[in-house]
Amino acid sequence: MTAPRLAPGGAARPKPGWLHLGPGAFFRAFGLPILQEVGGDWGVIGVSLRSPATRDALAPQGFAYTALERGPDGPRAAVIEQLRDILVAPEDPRAVLDAMADPGIRVVSLTVTEKGYCHDPATGRLNPDHPDIRHDLAAPLPRSAPGFLTRALAARRAAGHRPFTVLSCDNLPDNGALIRGVVLELARRIDPALADWIAAEGAFPATMVDRIVPATTPEDIAAVARLTGRHDAAPVVHEPFRQWVVTDAFVDGARPPLERAGVQMVSDVASFEAMKLRMLNGTHSALAYLGSLSGHETIAEAVAHPVLRAFTRHLWSEIVPTLTPPPGTDLAAYADALLARYDNAAIRHRTLQIAMDGSQKLPQRILGTLRDRLDAGAEAEGLLAVVAAWMRHVGGTDEAGRPLDLRDPLAEELRARARAADPVASLLGLRVVFDADLAARIRAPLTRLHAELATRGAITTAERIAR
Repeated sequence: MTAPRLAPGGAARPKPGWLHLGPGAFFRAFGLPILQEVGGDWGVIGVSLRSPATRDALAPQGFAYTALERGPDGPRAAVIEQLRDILVAPEDPRAVLDAMADPGIRVVSLTVTEKGYCHDPATGRLNPDHPDIRHDLAAPLPRSAPGFLTRALAARRAAGHRPFTVLSCDNLPDNGALIRGVVLELARRIDPALADWIAAEGAFPATMVDRIVPATTPEDIAAVARLTGRHDAAPVVHEPFRQWVVTDAFVDGARPPLERAGVQMVSDVASFEAMKLRMLNGTHSALAYLGSLSGHETIAEAVAHPVLRAFTRHLWSEIVPTLTPPPGTDLAAYADALLARYDNAAIRHRTLQIAMDGSQKLPQRILGTLRDRLDAGAEAEGLLAVVAAWMRHVGGTDEAGRPLDLRDPLAEELRARARAADPVASLLGLRVVFDADLAARIRAPLTRLHAELATRGAITTAERIAR
């Protein structure tokens, strides 16, 4: 017998006050539950910039869905009803702009991943040659996240409305300043007066978000049905831990009382952001590349290997000296807590999921730390090994010769460069990832490590470095 479909409860649902670009699993497992806890008229309109799949799955359930927490104490399910609608931008970009131009929307947030910012990862600047940006400069109905933000702010200005606050929730250094810079550069190319208005009146708070959210599988959907007795076409799965740190700088102070749900409202996110990007995301990427090369499917499996566990600890010994701890934070205790989270086998966070879009992630997660170590004259072989493992990963096969699913906006070019006569030199020549100075400084040790990975393998190489 088929379980009944999940449907919204009978209570009145909140009015929309928030719009989110990219309503994928992460924000539905992180931001929406927090906004539901906060309460008030902060219902959310989601906007998918690419696919109708999430809208099509959730619309028959009234956009309600199950958030399944998996931790040491067993699974717990909660129904999230904060999402009011999902618009699909390619189907009707005008409807998206109209929703964003509505003065009732006071915050527009985004989780579009690094590649959604249409920027050069090495410099953080807008990439004017990106196909979507070229389109958005020429056409009033945009395709990209920066394009929708810029055109919607233009509509608000033309109508005499206040701007909305733009709240990036992606794992990027100084994400508020990054999206502000991209939007201002795009706006200046469209209308310099618009750019001046956004610069003077807009707000782009920086944030740090942290919760492990693996991709939902058919097995997860079946597990939710068994646990709740209801069929949910699009549940999300997450770990118990969550942390959201936000710069308290919103247009006219218009924001939900996020503190009620434990969000840390601060004057400066930078130290929290650097800690998380380097210590969590950096070691996640390390486990993803070394783990996938050595045949480990999930983070929990990879970190259970004693060598990869020791290598992760070694990597923190290189990372921690580059950081200024956030107020009241013990970085050694933070590393121990991260290891405990990685050990949670109930969360099947696939190494290949984390390895996706490496060309966009590497500058933020690894290369900045590497540069800081080199500038300090300090040893950085662990960080260099992660870069070398990425270079081996983009070659497309693991150490047993099995194909690796390479998902990256530069996938074709990466494969071609990884198969060049000198793959290290070829990949270091990719200026959207490596600037010329850093490339020159790391070429020799990286060539050696790349050769060691190819001949001795990820585990043996990691074991030598972690001794």
